[in-house]
Amino acid sequence: MVKHTIIQNIPKIKNTHSGNFFLIAGPCVIEDALMPFEIAEVLVTLTSKLHIPFIFKASYRKANRTKADSFSGIGDKEGLEILKQVSEQFQIPVITDIHSNEEAGLAAKYVDVLQIPAFLCRQTELLVAAAETGKTINIKKGQFLSPEAMKFAVEKIRKAGNDNIILTERGTTFGYQDLVIDFRGIPVMQQNKVPVALDCTHSLQQPNQSSGVSGGQPQMIGTVAKAGIAAGADGLFIETHPNPSKALSDGANMLNLNLIEELLFKLVKIIQALRD
Repeated sequence: MVKHTIIQNIPKIKNTHSGNFFLIAGPCVIEDALMPFEIAEVLVTLTSKLHIPFIFKASYRKANRTKADSFSGIGDKEGLEILKQVSEQFQIPVITDIHSNEEAGLAAKYVDVLQIPAFLCRQTELLVAAAETGKTINIKKGQFLSPEAMKFAVEKIRKAGNDNIILTERGTTFGYQDLVIDFRGIPVMQQNKVPVALDCTHSLQQPNQSSGVSGGQPQMIGTVAKAGIAAGADGLFIETHPNPSKALSDGANMLNLNLIEELLFKLVKIIQALRD
């Protein structure tokens, strides 16, 4: 399971010797100054009780939006400051996505892990800029790439002098408006000697809807998560919100915060069964 030498290098992360999967979870985007703390408190309580290594996730800005008037954030500095405050208050690592070379250096001042969005995973200069910050880098596999092709993204980070890398499977484009998960990709990407996470929410997106808002299948999040752990994923990525129907971004494929406790208990049982 977890490649401890990489995960342990993330500041403030706990429970890395528990044998559990690690969890990257939180809201899609920072919507206001209060909700990130409310969500983080629930997740910290649960992951501490279950001894799950935990990284809090939220985007400080959403650059990839279908419509020009879609919500993108409360302001870059404001969003990053909130992430830093969450990290300090709960003593947990935080992760956010970046979209340009300039953002790498800026975000690195506030967060512990930088995330490369799937659509940008081939952007050499962005990968190098992220690597040069010295932070752990989570690269999401492009919906248009094979798992085998992710070795080139890993090579770019390593050649820039950074070996702290996570790869995340987030589904593969299937037609115009759907994604599918090829669970064979998990062991394939693990051949790069990096931990591999499964994004259980974005992999259930139904993009390119005529409304201009992506759809999703949140009722399948538990199924995908359990299958991912059974397939050997080192970690899971789950976006969660107290009221997904009112979320300002990606509400159609987020897990209701009230449901995450039951799901995590089931996932820990699967891990225990795999160890027996």
